[in-house]
Amino acid sequence: MRRTSSRPLTKMMTAAAVGVMAAAGMAAPASAAEAPRADRLSASAAFQTVTTWVQGNVRIGPSTGYRIAYTVAANQNLTAVCWTEGGTVTANGYTHNKWVYLADERWIWGGLLKGNEVGNVSSRCW
Repeated sequence: MRRTSSRPLTKMMTAAAVGVMAAAGMAAPASAAEAPRADRLSASAAFQTVTTWVQGNVRIGPSTGYRIAYTVAANQNLTAVCWTEGGTVTANGYTHNKWVYLADERWIWGGLLKGNEVGNVSSRCW
């Protein structure tokens, strides 16, 4: 069961951003259960809301080779941090390798999001 916090959402998102920015680089997973964290963000990175257009899986890393963390419903809002290139996916009539890093340190394939290939997220993970 996931523990919840009474802290305001903005404080939790700020803590996630600090963790993402503090990482030195995208390291290989230490185990099959651990995925790389986004390494660095551009100075102009900001949280953005993305919305799913179909049901899909959120994963612990940016490819279908990583385990599923949870499933999201269509029209669900998520908080995005940045996007990167990862494993190529073909689904729902789309094929590409763009993955969006979420504030909860999970990844979603951009083809599940409304907007362009990255759900209109403007910041690339560096």
